[in-house]
Amino acid sequence: MKGLKPYTIQYVGLKEGEHTFDYTITKSFFDLFEYDDFNDANIEATLLLTKKSTFMEFDFKISGTINVNCDVTNEPYDQPVEDVYTLVVKFGQEFNNDIEDILILPYGEYEVNVAQYIYELIILALPNKRVHPGIEDGTLQSDILDRLEELSIPDQKVKEEKEDTDPRWDSLKKLLTDK
Repeated sequence: MKGLKPYTIQYVGLKEGEHTFDYTITKSFFDLFEYDDFNDANIEATLLLTKKSTFMEFDFKISGTINVNCDVTNEPYDQPVEDVYTLVVKFGQEFNNDIEDILILPYGEYEVNVAQYIYELIILALPNKRVHPGIEDGTLQSDILDRLEELSIPDQKVKEEKEDTDPRWDSLKKLLTDK
C-alpha cells in the first residue's frame, strides 16, 4: 500500500544502538486498513529500535485517544488508549511470522514495515465493551438512556411489594416461614 510507506524502516543503513521513530496516528491511518469503527483518532506512537549485530528489538509505545461510539447509548466519546509491545526481529533463511513476538526476516531484506504492528496494538488496546464514562458515574443525559430506564423491568422485590395480597393467604404464608 502506498499510504503505508512512512511506516517502512530501512534498517540496513542504521548503526548499532538505539533509534527512535515517532508517528502520529489519525483516522486516515485506519482508512488505509479499511477499518471504520472509529470516528476520529489522535494517537502518538513511539518506536524504539535497538539494533544489535544479530537481531533487532522493536519497542512500541502508544498513547492517545480514539473517538468511538458507546455500545450502550451510541453516544460518541473519547476513549483513552495506552499500551506497549515488544517485537524481536531475527534473520533466517525465509520469512516467518508464526511466533507472536518474533519476526524472522530473510538475510537479503533491508527494510521492515511496522504499520501492521501499530494497527494491531491500537485495536487490541481498546476495551471489548465501550461504555461512555458518563454512564458509569451517572452524569450522561441521553434520550436513549431515558427510554431504557422507562422500559426496564422492575426488580422482583419491588414488584412483590406493589402487589396487594389477600389477608387470608398471609396466615398460610406464615406457616411456610414458621419452621
